[in-house]
Amino acid sequence: MSAIAAVGSQAELTTRYTRSVMNTFGPPKRVFVRGEGVHLWDADGNRYLDLLAGLAVNALGHAHPQVLGAISAQLSTLGHVSNFFATPTQIALAERLAGFATANAPGLPARVFFTNSGTEANEAGFKITRRTGRTKLIAMEGAFHGRSLGALALTANPAYREPFEPLPGEVLFVPYGDTGALAAALDQTVAAVILEPIQGENGVVEPPSDFLARARELTAAVGALLWIDEVQTGLGRCGDWLASTASGVTPDIVTFAKGLGNGFPVGACVATGAAASLLGPGSHGTTFGGNPVAAAAGLAVIGIIERDGLLDRVVAAGERLSSGILGLGHPQVAAVRGRGLLRGVVLADPIAPAVAELALDAGFVINAPRPTVLRLAPPLIIGEADIDRFVAALPALLDAATAAPGLGAAAATPAPDAASAPGGAGSSAPPGNENR
Repeated sequence: MSAIAAVGSQAELTTRYTRSVMNTFGPPKRVFVRGEGVHLWDADGNRYLDLLAGLAVNALGHAHPQVLGAISAQLSTLGHVSNFFATPTQIALAERLAGFATANAPGLPARVFFTNSGTEANEAGFKITRRTGRTKLIAMEGAFHGRSLGALALTANPAYREPFEPLPGEVLFVPYGDTGALAAALDQTVAAVILEPIQGENGVVEPPSDFLARARELTAAVGALLWIDEVQTGLGRCGDWLASTASGVTPDIVTFAKGLGNGFPVGACVATGAAASLLGPGSHGTTFGGNPVAAAAGLAVIGIIERDGLLDRVVAAGERLSSGILGLGHPQVAAVRGRGLLRGVVLADPIAPAVAELALDAGFVINAPRPTVLRLAPPLIIGEADIDRFVAALPALLDAATAAPGLGAAAATPAPDAASAPGGAGSSAPPGNENR
């Protein structure tokens, strides 16, 4: 009997899932049992091209041998010691992340707090802002920063927020990319401004090219911190270690997770300059954050990206994907947004959930963060042939979804797409689109 058959069929496993797992994500669309490179296999033996990478987590694909080797070697040597003690891998990973955060200001002090996820990294950032003595925060409309109460307070979607209010903090939301609105909201009472270089869950929305630089100037003028959430955009996803590096800014706080561990849970909050000393002994803590195995995974991912020249490859692959889709000339394709291998395909009609359902049936894993947007975030190792195969299949998927617009309607609230332009509030997102 094969390993897959021994596990059970997809139908059987789905039934067991619904009986035993809290219904926070809805029924699973598939039960996957194996992954290798850019492919996944479900419990019935069907193969899929993974163009979502576990929501931008599996940067190096599935079962990468060097990452597995680093994890296994570290676990066989030392798995956990608590944060009363340090380990060489923890120290080395902290040094690398501090270097990424200060790429535009070499020599600036930077310190790292390790976590297990992006949400926890943002919770640490939230606590750093409180140590300024100010309590007011400015976040962006359309933002997503996590699901725990502190991170949720910074997340714009009312559907996520309202069931759990009152939420912590004094948070004001301003239109994403609107420098004038940000300037009007900023004063000496603001502790920090938090923003994403590209809003992934809002439909892969980019601000104007000067927005981050202006945000840095405006926050510095009133003594507020600039906090950049690179949980989805960092670690090579957009063609650089940080998507914000190209803007020339140095954030006071930057948060990492997702692609850092290639599936092994690891996140980090990096503070630079004066902010690096705002948390002291006893002001924050974690049991598992920065354990030597997670740190070994992070170091392996960084090392492989460097060794294989993946930053340049991501830029080229992203351009191939974008130009290929635009080159189809399909009437449903209005635009392709994003950078590197974080792309949003903007559709003329709100059929994105139907397209995502049809794509899954055809063996492609993608998702629809907005009714008119498909999100593509494949592993950074994806090859040209796989990109071309998806592009070639896309017209038929779009045609089928156009002919049957009700298909997959339950996957997203059929509200107008608030993410068509910078500043969209993004209030109509389906539950469970993104998790940290």
